Amino acid sequence: MNIVQTGDPILRKKAAPVKPEDIGTPRIQKIIADMKAAVDSQRDGIAIAAPQVGVSLRIFVVSGIIMREVDPKWKGAENHLVFINPQILKLSKKTQETEEGCLSVRWKYGMVKRAEKVTVSALDENGRPFERGASGILAQVFQHETDHLEGKLFIDRARNVRDLPPEEHAS
Repeated sequence: MNIVQTGDPILRKKAAPVKPEDIGTPRIQKIIADMKAAVDSQRDGIAIAAPQVGVSLRIFVVSGIIMREVDPKWKGAENHLVFINPQILKLSKKTQETEEGCLSVRWKYGMVKRAEKVTVSALDENGRPFERGASGILAQVFQHETDHLEGKLFIDRARNVRDLPPEEHAS
């Protein structure tokens, strides 16, 4: 599965909303399946936005593995959390600065300041509306992926960006 890398113009384009009536179509369901496969194909994959797989639509997917880590009641590692047309409803005033990386900005990491808590509304992969609050790493992920849908990359916000190749990352 190819993940689009920095320099591709699709990463800098504001993604288009998905028409609710299109969510159940084979095209949208294939995009979601491709996104799940893409994030699962990366050992360090936590989440991915549709532009990262070459599709300029407002969709992001959070890995079931990270969901299980942050929410012990989550329904198993294979159950990804899908956000279609996400909107950030609330951001906490309190922020935290945390290291971030990105599957589309390979092996670069930097410190990014983001809200400590966030609430997002979206449609799920069946077109049902939901809201999800998050704190910590999950709040960071929601904000990072929403930035992708606005054509922004973490390196636009990051300070102290540095290269950290896989062999250095493992140690």
